Formats: sequence, structure tokens, C-alpha cells
Amino acid sequence: MEIANGCLSRPSRKRKLLEEEGHEVLDFSLDDVNEALLERVLSWLPTSTLFRIGSVCKRWKSVAESESFKHACSRIPSRDPWFFMVESKLNRSVVFDSAESWKGLNHPHSLLHNHNRDSIPVASSGGLVCFRNTSGGYIVCNPLTGSCRELPPVDTDSQGHSLHAIAMNAYSNYHGSYKHFLVSGDLPKLAFKVYNSIDNCWEEEIILRREADDHTESYLNDDDDHSNDDDDAFYFLSKAGNVVITNMQRSPSKQYSSVFTLRDGEEIVYFLGPSGTVIACNLTRKCFSKYPRLLPLFSEYSIDVVECKGEMLVVVLSEFFESASLRVWRSDLKMKTWNQIAAMPPAMSHESYDKKLDINCVGAGDQIFISLSSAELCSYVLYDFATSRWVELPECWMNGESLEFVSAFSFEPRIEASV
Repeated sequence: MEIANGCLSRPSRKRKLLEEEGHEVLDFSLDDVNEALLERVLSWLPTSTLFRIGSVCKRWKSVAESESFKHACSRIPSRDPWFFMVESKLNRSVVFDSAESWKGLNHPHSLLHNHNRDSIPVASSGGLVCFRNTSGGYIVCNPLTGSCRELPPVDTDSQGHSLHAIAMNAYSNYHGSYKHFLVSGDLPKLAFKVYNSIDNCWEEEIILRREADDHTESYLNDDDDHSNDDDDAFYFLSKAGNVVITNMQRSPSKQYSSVFTLRDGEEIVYFLGPSGTVIACNLTRKCFSKYPRLLPLFSEYSIDVVECKGEMLVVVLSEFFESASLRVWRSDLKMKTWNQIAAMPPAMSHESYDKKLDINCVGAGDQIFISLSSAELCSYVLYDFATSRWVELPECWMNGESLEFVSAFSFEPRIEASV
């Protein structure tokens, strides 16, 4: 089938053959397709292609610029995730397209580049990524289109608290409906604030009580709340020892590493406590609880939390008997235990031994993107739950230069995602 000027026509040889056999040959042109159907057909194209359809013909250019086409794109249930990469210099906009490879972003973030050059990504959801600047201000952006919104300032009282977690939940890309969550305070006195894009304002701060029912009582450890251990300086992305502090300085964007899930209608934010324990903040029930520790406090390990298909998982890189092991764990709330659900093949994980690596992970659908970084090594791995495959990604080369990234944030590349 040949395409020319938006028209579909059959090859001439086939046409002649069909005519000789007495078959009726129909000419089919996309010009004959009504606007709504054309928009629905084009909306299924890969996101990278959507930016090029405007150069096919005038009609397709008109479609690409229409609001109804964006609405058609919003009806696509899901798109292959892209990963917004964070470079140590924080001065490039590079993404990894899980369906293709590395690529630069052609649409600059006007607010970020013109007014907030010190902004770094801190959270993402749907087709949006949230940035935070050194003064504590937040900007929500669609990395694909460059459209941005600067959120109202957070109350001064809230800014004075120790900030533990920053999370997002975009529940309608097309209508720009999303929530932005902040968890702050000093354990065991935690509180949270919510920004609602519909009202364009921050809601009142709410205090979280400590949950002590039968399901979480054994998870709580009073010693952790008043601990004066050296790991209090881990900025909530911990690995035992001073290595974590060094690695944390390499990756400031993951300082508030956290995930959001919606479980049985309840909004829950998970983050890593000072000593590497997972803390769950149930914002619906206004309470928090701690999960059991995965490894002993002074074991050499790096840990991060991720969200995959609405579930919180933990990724741990540990060293034992001169070997490194990277594993994914799921919590069993009823049995109050951790169950291993995936492990990197030893041939791949052994390279990480004694490299003082910091892991930064992000989940997207059935995939987990893992960035392993240190002064000695920088690599990226993608794990797919559907196929149980671990894939080491190629290096990123831009303008003849090999780039290194310290973390990533996943988003769905959606041109209709509004802020």
C-alpha cells in the first residue's frame, strides 16, 4: 500500500491483476475519512511520530493542532513510558524512550530556563513532571510540550519543617487534574499538605497520627523515632555508612524519593525513613506506619522504593561474601514479611561489587528503571515483570559526548497532558 498526500492507493501491478481477474478495485483516500475518525486513527501513532504528522499535509497539520485531536489522544489507555533523566550538572533535557532509545527534548521548559535555572525534578505522574527550586517553589511541567504551571507558594510554617517526601497523582491528563503531596515533620510527628490543581491552592496542613492496629503494631520501633545514629543525615535515601551521604550529594533530585499508590480508594505515600525503613502515610485515614526492616541497620546496602501497577515495591542492592546482589521485594501485610519477587542475574550484579553504588529507581507499568551510579561506575538497567527480563541499557551519546545520569523520573509521553 502506498501513501501520498494523505491518500492510500494500491500498487499499480496489483491493481492491474485484480482488474484482469474481474475484481472491482476501489480507490481509498484519507480525504474521504471524516475528521473524528481520522483523529482517532492518528491518535494511535507512537508519540514520537505525533510531532511529525503536521508535515504530511495541510489537513494533518490542522488535525495535529486541534483540541479534538488531543481529546482523541487522551482516550488511548496507555503509552510506553519515557524516563526523564537527571544529569549531575542538571543542565540537559534528555529522555529514554522505552520503545526506542535516548533522545533529546526539543521543547524547552520556559519557566524553568528563564526564571528557575536551579530547579530539579522531584516527582512525576501521568504525563507530568514536578520540579522544585532551592527556595522551595514548585513547577509542574509537561516535558513533551514544554507547558508549565508555577504552583502557589507553600505556607511559611510548612517550609520550616523537615521535608521527607514529595509525590504526585495525575488522575486526568487531558483536564490537567492532579494532586501534589508533601510529607514533613520530625518523627514521630508527621504532617502532610496537598495541592489540588482544580482549586489551584494548597489545602490546610493535616497531622498524621501513628497507626497501632493489629496489622502494623509490630512494624513500629520506638528506638527508630528517637535515634541519634549517624544515618539521620541520609536525607531519606540511605545506604549504611558515609557512602550514602556522598552518593546523596550526587543525586539531589532523589532526596525526597517517594511513591504514591491508590489502594482500595485510599491515598498512600511511601518514603524511606532515616535508617532505611519504609514509612507508609495513609493520607485518607490520616495515619502512618512503619514496615519491617529488610536488612540489618549496619549492613552495606542501597535501597529505594518504587511503584508498579499501583503497588509499592522495594529495590535493594546489597553486598555479601564479595559479591553484589540486586533484588526486588514485595511486602506481605498479613504475614508481616518481605517476599522476594525478582533478582538480577549474578553475572550482571557482580559488576556492582565494591563500587559504592547508589541506586535510584522508578517504576512504570510492568517496568522498573534502575540507575546505578558512583564515582567509578554509571549504568542503567530496565527490568520487565511481564517477561522477567533484565536489560542493561546502552550509553547515552549526545553531540559526541557520553552523558551520565544519577536518576530518572517516569512519565507517559502525552501531548494532551495539561498543567
